[in-house]
Amino acid sequence: MTVPNDTDQTPDLPQDVPEPSEQDRARVWERLLLEVAALPSLPGVYRYFDARGDVLYVGKARDLKKRVSNYFQKSHGGTRIGHMISRIARLETTVVRSEAEALLLENNLIKTLNPRFNILFRDDKSYPYLKIASHDFPRLAYYRGSVDRKHRYFGPYPNAWAVKESIQLLQKVFLLRTCEDSFFKHRTRPCLLYQIKRCSGPCVDLISKDDYQRHVLQAEQFLLGEQETVMQSLQDEMMAYAERMEYEQAAEIRNQIGALSKVLHQQSVDTAVDKDVDVLAVKVQGGRACVNLAMVRGGRHLGDRAHFPVHVQEQTLAEEELDATSANLSQATEVRVLEAFLAQHYLGGVVPSLLVLSHAVDPALIDALSQHCEHKIHTLTQPREERRAWLDMAITGADIALARLLSEEGSQQARTRALVEALDLALDPGDGGGDHVDALAKLRIECFDISHTAGEATQASCVVYEQHRMQSSQYRRYNIKGITGGDDYAAMKQVLERRYGGAKPEHIPHVVLIDGGKGQVAMARDVFETLGLDLSTIVGVEKGEGRKVGLEELVFADGRPKLQLAPTSAALMLVAQIRDEAHRFAITGMRAKRASVRTGGSKLEDIPGVGPKRRAKLLQRFGGVRGVASASMEELATVDGISKELAEEIYRALH
Repeated sequence: MTVPNDTDQTPDLPQDVPEPSEQDRARVWERLLLEVAALPSLPGVYRYFDARGDVLYVGKARDLKKRVSNYFQKSHGGTRIGHMISRIARLETTVVRSEAEALLLENNLIKTLNPRFNILFRDDKSYPYLKIASHDFPRLAYYRGSVDRKHRYFGPYPNAWAVKESIQLLQKVFLLRTCEDSFFKHRTRPCLLYQIKRCSGPCVDLISKDDYQRHVLQAEQFLLGEQETVMQSLQDEMMAYAERMEYEQAAEIRNQIGALSKVLHQQSVDTAVDKDVDVLAVKVQGGRACVNLAMVRGGRHLGDRAHFPVHVQEQTLAEEELDATSANLSQATEVRVLEAFLAQHYLGGVVPSLLVLSHAVDPALIDALSQHCEHKIHTLTQPREERRAWLDMAITGADIALARLLSEEGSQQARTRALVEALDLALDPGDGGGDHVDALAKLRIECFDISHTAGEATQASCVVYEQHRMQSSQYRRYNIKGITGGDDYAAMKQVLERRYGGAKPEHIPHVVLIDGGKGQVAMARDVFETLGLDLSTIVGVEKGEGRKVGLEELVFADGRPKLQLAPTSAALMLVAQIRDEAHRFAITGMRAKRASVRTGGSKLEDIPGVGPKRRAKLLQRFGGVRGVASASMEELATVDGISKELAEEIYRALH
């Protein structure tokens, strides 16, 4: 079950939505109570909205009437959850046929609407897979993204290292190729991997298709945890070769058996234990939470990954939990976090048949997951032997990861506070009983940097710092056009006008950080004066004497004198962190753009009849735009999907 949670900050209502009067609030409350009284005692999903229509919270219930009534019949005092309830202006419900359907709908709405009082696990990146591509001679490949039915996928794995280690293992034992298809097609002699016995040389017919497919099957069985089957198959092959007196082939199989035995010994694989298991441990402390997910695939422990949800500082408790002790409340919070992770992580993903959990969860949640993935899921909270060791490792990993996060966040909060004090910023704690800690979390800094190479491929970057961390999902790049190459001032003017032109005052950050000195700040001041924005938000970072790190000075647009912070200042460390991130983001974008400009990356797509797919085929065949340009019309016409007429068009366009 998902429950409301506190969050790091409470956003103010927009200026165009006035605070409701006591009389208006009483009318809203009376209407809500009537709506709650009319709710059915059926499973479903409920949603709370504030006065401007933003969703506050999404929840599911076996009994809508009983669950929603708890919010309006209990007194939550001056807590932030009480503040959330006081802001409810409207509620919506959806009745479904079962609790499993309610779970699916709740999870989809949480991911889509991002309610600020729900526990939310953000998908920073997808998990990687090991892919065995569909081909006469399939290749092993690292893969990240959505899976399809065309290829075989194994995983997911906790990190890229685990995938690459598995690929190296399969290369060593089963001699499967890892080269791209384009490389494979054009080989005339075996590559170095064949020489070091990491590939069987299918590119030059050094192995038959049937023998290679047998190796692929054995690799798949190994990945599925069927080590005994693979070992027996190899032994049978070796004996068959020996009986036919084909001793060279028998020796090769013997070497494979030796390599596999060594791997199994190093991995300490017990083939009697489960093949695919996920082990999950949760820890809550200091208003933050960590769910540590360890993965066992094919009987091998592949490592773990820590996940940190947002909105975990305070819980609205179910009725039966109101009289619980503080220890029990902490336990209940950990269960809520674990349940939220199970729903958000596994719905729509791969779920192994066994989950080893640090806390017992609602059986209805597991039943819903089983229905969704169409196979029975078992849970275990009191494991023994090797499973116990896996869970203990996951619990220890959760403790360490959460302690590290709290330490890092404490350091970042100290830096944020130091910068606020150094710049003498006046931050409004906001409504709802906020405090200075909330105000610090609200501090928003946007930093701009210009990057180019001798005036070529000019790009501006904007990075965002908020809630004591960089918000990479809010980063933006701007292609600069219509200026003289190398004119950084004009580039800065253009990006600021595009970023803030037409922006509402409440959407302007507290600090606009400019990577530059007086000249850049003067240009930013001109833009802000034209747009009617507050000049005090502009802060330039001017390099110190000799451009040495730690000697930077802060330049202001509102006439304040320069400010030089001590090299060990926490405020300067934060400024340098944000500036360096803006520079990194600008550099990577500029390099990509420059490469495209120099190679004519978009030139092919400008040719009528050449879209992304045909362009990819051409580049793959000839190795780049220059290779395409040097090809004859006859060579161009040999590419799949390129007719003689289109080959002539391409040739004329590139010459």
